[in-house]
Amino acid sequence: MPDNNQRAVVLLSGGLDSATTLAIAAAEGHACHALSVAYGQRHAAELEAAARIALSLGAREHRTVDVDLGQFGGSALTDRRIAVPMKGVAPGIPATYVPARNTVMLSLALAWAEVLGARDIYVGVNAVDYSGYPDCRPEYIAAFEAMANLATKAAVEGARLSIRAPLIALSKAEIIRRGTALGVDYGLTVSCYQADASGAACGAPASRRPVCPIRPATALLEN
Repeated sequence: MPDNNQRAVVLLSGGLDSATTLAIAAAEGHACHALSVAYGQRHAAELEAAARIALSLGAREHRTVDVDLGQFGGSALTDRRIAVPMKGVAPGIPATYVPARNTVMLSLALAWAEVLGARDIYVGVNAVDYSGYPDCRPEYIAAFEAMANLATKAAVEGARLSIRAPLIALSKAEIIRRGTALGVDYGLTVSCYQADASGAACGAPASRRPVCPIRPATALLEN
């Protein structure tokens, strides 16, 4: 069994970015403990996708934690009274931003990492296509890492923690290329904000897709 320095917690949403991140963490020699969060999102299809991806990419373990941010609402992804934007990317922070979501998820990953003795947490945030999400910026990742190393017994005792965001500066095309080279099956992923119960994308034309649309891998590679 790998020693603790080789373990990593990987946040796994079921989308293409987190699938690629899991593949990268595994390729970098980690025994990966995948963590998904049921936060009150519109559909469970992405959580089912996360389980498929974890199995496909050989995660050592996959857990799903329930934290219902839908109790608070405030996002098109957790409150069905708020429509998912269908006119493409608009200026400002979009309605699909979920208040404190990445902070909550990273905090859960941090708790599990400390119990496991893992020193690395991987998250698939992306600043190139982040569409206004403040918790996908490099400054945010650096700030969370600094907090993690102030707030944990492990770090105080000398086992510093690192927040790894390997996709943060990549374009979607670059992400797909990297994942394809690592054997990611993107047919297992779900990235549409309005997927149906089976995980099939809504199929809206490009001009009417939700913010941060995910196109087929072939289209991404053509750009």
